[in-house]
Amino acid sequence: MGAAENKKQIREVFDQMAHGNTTALSEAMADDFSWVFPGGWSWSGSWGPKPVALRGLLRPLMAQFTAYRCEADFVLADEDRVVVQARGHGTTTSGAQYEQMYCFILRMTDGKITELIEHCDTALVERVLDRPAA
Repeated sequence: MGAAENKKQIREVFDQMAHGNTTALSEAMADDFSWVFPGGWSWSGSWGPKPVALRGLLRPLMAQFTAYRCEADFVLADEDRVVVQARGHGTTTSGAQYEQMYCFILRMTDGKITELIEHCDTALVERVLDRPAA
């Protein structure tokens, strides 16, 4: 798939997530998917392949929210890479507001996401969320 098709597919995923359908992202993941938090903070590292990312990261993470949605401000694509600036909106089970700004860099292969690198407000994450066990 080319850049235009990758961009369209990711835009559709984020359109669904903007309405609270967070499973849209997991449905777009390849079997060899990995989720990466770069840097030197407490969440830094990689979760993958897909079953590990779902079981070890996403399910425990989403269990910390009573409501969550994520909407794309813009989506850019170049060959197999798609960059998304997005805003997350949620409320944690402890009642904390979660207003997050993201930059996601995704790698696409054959119409599936094989890698997602997340850049975000790490101080907010560490203040209101518990890191899933590695």
